[in-house]
Amino acid sequence: MASIFTKIIQGEIPCYKVAEDDKHIAFLDINPNAEGHTLCVPKQEVNKLFDLDEQAYQALMAFSRKVALALEKTISCQRIGMSVIGLEVPHVHVHLIPLHTMADATFSKKVSLTPEAFTALAAKIAAAL
Repeated sequence: MASIFTKIIQGEIPCYKVAEDDKHIAFLDINPNAEGHTLCVPKQEVNKLFDLDEQAYQALMAFSRKVALALEKTISCQRIGMSVIGLEVPHVHVHLIPLHTMADATFSKKVSLTPEAFTALAAKIAAAL
């Protein structure tokens, strides 16, 4: 069965897209730790990060870096944190989280945004790429 991320990639489920290339997509996390929390996902459905071949792994990291740099231009924060956990969705994904405090990186504190705020934020980040 296709992961929720594969369904997003295929357009079956909407997302607040920030960036996309032929092998990756980046979109805002709908249950964010902080405003701007973004997921970078390879379009190829692979369960675990280290199951990616070397080239796919390096490409995901390069794509994530581009998105992180755009986040830094867009979101006021101390730094952009990166996390790869992968327990909730069996499809490799990189969390890029604007950090103000260590609590932003713990996945225990969440923020709420309206659909309009998500749309505006995604457009602002995309424009910074």
